[in-house]
Amino acid sequence: MAKVLLSLHGFHSSPGSLKAQQMDSYLAEHYPEITFLCPQLPCLPKQMWEVIESVFAQYSGAEIAVMGSSLGGYLAAKAGEQYGVKVVLINPAVFPYRLLEQYAGTQIHPYTQESYQINENYLQQLTALDTKSQSNPEKCWLLLQKQDEVLNYREALNKYQRCKITCEEGGDHSFIGFERFLPAIIAFLF
Repeated sequence: MAKVLLSLHGFHSSPGSLKAQQMDSYLAEHYPEITFLCPQLPCLPKQMWEVIESVFAQYSGAEIAVMGSSLGGYLAAKAGEQYGVKVVLINPAVFPYRLLEQYAGTQIHPYTQESYQINENYLQQLTALDTKSQSNPEKCWLLLQKQDEVLNYREALNKYQRCKITCEEGGDHSFIGFERFLPAIIAFLF
């Protein structure tokens, strides 16, 4: 059976993110049989989810796992719940619809240059993708660093308390030293 790792980047990020590049290189060297996908996610949450659904449709016969960081972690949690697949959540957003309220108005995506609105409709689309908890906690691994300057790590600790958890002192929102976990992440996901 084919194996696919879907990587979901964070808000205003891209497939060029360091974690995606590190995972892509690691898989190419050690697990060339695993297909690595890190699509550029659209700006609107409903369209982000459509991209994820299209990957699951395209690779319906494959063993798919998902890793996501920040907003991508929020989306990965939804994918884990919807499709019953294993997920790794890296400093995931828990309440992005609250956090992004402060960015209301016109936004320009720094990588795609797309202009879009963060408004009530955007926040409703984001809220619709929420998961109350993980019904398969054994399929979820939470990676947190306490000095995340963007998100309160305690929110994720609380929401994913039944999952496998690695919570480190220090660090930051990017999850410093992510490359240390590459072998363990692949062992967990596949």
